[in-house]
Amino acid sequence: MRPATVRLVQVMIPAGKRAAVVRALDDEGVDYVVTDETSGREYTAVATFPLPTAAVEPVLDRLREAGIDESTYTVIVAAETVISRRFEALEEQYEEDAERGGDRISREELQAKADDLASGLGTYVLMTVISAVIATAGLLLDSPATVVGSMVIAPLIGPAMSAAIGTVVDDEALFRRGVRMQVLGVVVAVLAATLFAFALRSLALVPPGLDPLELGEVSERLAPNVLVLVVAVGAGIAGIVSLMTGVSATLVGVMIAVALIPPAAAVGIGIAFRIPRLVIGAGVIVAVNVLSINLSALVMLWYEGYRPQRWFREDEARAAFLKRVAVLAVAIALLSVFLGGVTYESYVASTTETDIRAAATDELTALDSEFELLELTVERTGTVPPLETERVVVTVGVPPGSSVEGIAPALDDRIEAVVDREVTVEARTVTVERASITPPSSQSGRLAPS
Repeated sequence: MRPATVRLVQVMIPAGKRAAVVRALDDEGVDYVVTDETSGREYTAVATFPLPTAAVEPVLDRLREAGIDESTYTVIVAAETVISRRFEALEEQYEEDAERGGDRISREELQAKADDLASGLGTYVLMTVISAVIATAGLLLDSPATVVGSMVIAPLIGPAMSAAIGTVVDDEALFRRGVRMQVLGVVVAVLAATLFAFALRSLALVPPGLDPLELGEVSERLAPNVLVLVVAVGAGIAGIVSLMTGVSATLVGVMIAVALIPPAAAVGIGIAFRIPRLVIGAGVIVAVNVLSINLSALVMLWYEGYRPQRWFREDEARAAFLKRVAVLAVAIALLSVFLGGVTYESYVASTTETDIRAAATDELTALDSEFELLELTVERTGTVPPLETERVVVTVGVPPGSSVEGIAPALDDRIEAVVDREVTVEARTVTVERASITPPSSQSGRLAPS
């Protein structure tokens, strides 16, 4: 059975509250030490006591009832080991909650962690710029390793979590800071990627004829489908779980950066290379991921029972929670229409190519049984779904001396019948000569004696 995480709590006791605080700690079965406080301030004593992580919030709430309000000087730190029979009894009392995953950190610790993750403005902007530039380089190099490296240094987990935490604990300043930092982070990432990609193109540091859409790392951000929601929702839930259980958020921060930094860099590349399809597709990924991360984190926090410190503010917090959840859900639903269209477009494109390939193969067989379909490329045009089949390039293998007249018109008629519209069909023929190899004959028998 795993040991519960331990916290050591120090609470300053205001004048006139010592007896009430001691009585509350006794009622909760807490093993404590109370010492006099001689600094001459409004506090007269200090209570020091260990608690299982799951007990921190309930015990602090009990102390609030005894007169220790949220402004009272309180310190909560992690402790390695506690030797105390009363603590063992308290640990057993909260052990069932811990086994069910209830060893989450207290509301106060959660807010402190959110503040710690939200780095200073200068550092935040600098690290975001560096991350976006590296991601842009990785996309243009078509290097997955470089793209992953850019995510490691992206400081995006703090703002994403701060907005959700600020909502459920009724900390409006924390919420607004989280929203501002998220918007700033996305704008800075797109701007940095745009300027860097434009500089590379202007200074001819990339091949002049480079088409970013031919790069695998870029093209996969061109047409997002509904599966991007899974990544974003999972990142939001993982981020909150890592914070509320006191687990390191470093790796989870990489997961959140996966959802934001590469598509933001792809938007910048699309702007620099004037590719509207890429700007729209990657832009939708960024928007959906930001909204989904916030929504999943918000719902997870409320589900886990985090509420404002002041009970009379819970109704206001609930109203803010419902309002923000509704706004996020509606925005995601609207963007999901585009994602659904792209997903359907991918299905249609795959089905259409399969039908064209089958029709071309049948037509070539009808023309000459020795004709062979070597390669088929279907080009579809349009900025947003649905895209139209515009051009089909068919590469045909023919034996030496065969007549190739009539191949293009025949394929054109057959393919247009399949797609039910006029398309440009280009037939390319390649002479294919196959040599037959006869295996050497073998003989068996005995050699005649000389």
